Amino acid sequence: MSETFSYEPGTRRFGRVNWLGFWTLCKREILRFTNVWTQTLLAPLVTAGLFLMIFTIAIGPQRGDVMGVAFTTFIAPGILMMTVIQNAFANTSSSLMISKVQGNIVDTLMPPLSAAEVVLGFVVGGTARGTCVALALLAMFWAVLGIVPAAPLVTLAFVVLGSAFMAALGLIAAIFSQKFDQMAAITNFIITPLAFLSGTFYSVEALPSGLYQVTHLNPVFYLIDGARWGVIGVSDTAPAIGFAIALGATAFAVLVAWWLFRRGTRLKS
Repeated sequence: MSETFSYEPGTRRFGRVNWLGFWTLCKREILRFTNVWTQTLLAPLVTAGLFLMIFTIAIGPQRGDVMGVAFTTFIAPGILMMTVIQNAFANTSSSLMISKVQGNIVDTLMPPLSAAEVVLGFVVGGTARGTCVALALLAMFWAVLGIVPAAPLVTLAFVVLGSAFMAALGLIAAIFSQKFDQMAAITNFIITPLAFLSGTFYSVEALPSGLYQVTHLNPVFYLIDGARWGVIGVSDTAPAIGFAIALGATAFAVLVAWWLFRRGTRLKS
């Protein structure tokens, strides 16, 4: 006597975690940027190199040491982390935004994946891109400036944490954006200022009291400062404090993204 099986569409017929679906989403997000590596990996490397060259030519010879190191050496980790967070944000925000605009977001929402699996899949893709960009930049710093990370594991920890944080923010921004103009506004008026005004090119000790306090409310500052300690061994704040604050901000951003996906905010009609 033959048995018959029936199930509703989308029913989870596996364990608590859909590992196959999760890793498939991770692979999709990673292939998105590796297939166009000249735009997603090579272009950020060139841009960071131009930043470094311009600041070195324009300011480097006249500027004295900053926190006991040469100005060019001081700004290198800031440029590294600025590039990393911008690319991690771009990876998740563009992926989700394109899916919404083209109408194929259903391909992500319909599979039997939980909200947590979807969010983590996107975040893994953004983190992978940010980490790849960081490794390429570190290789360039070593070849051009002779900079070898003072604490490689600390550097990697802040790179991964910063990438995950901005990848989650990219998801949140894409959820609330309805068109590319809105996403561009978020990038230009929120993400870029957060990166530039977080001690990328200067020590926050030189800021007036008011700006000094405001800067310490920005989690991106702790990411840049922590990466600076990992690369050249100097920082404005203790790395442990910066890591704890950045970890809390990352967890909060991921939880918000998960909550929005679970509710289907601006994703489901």
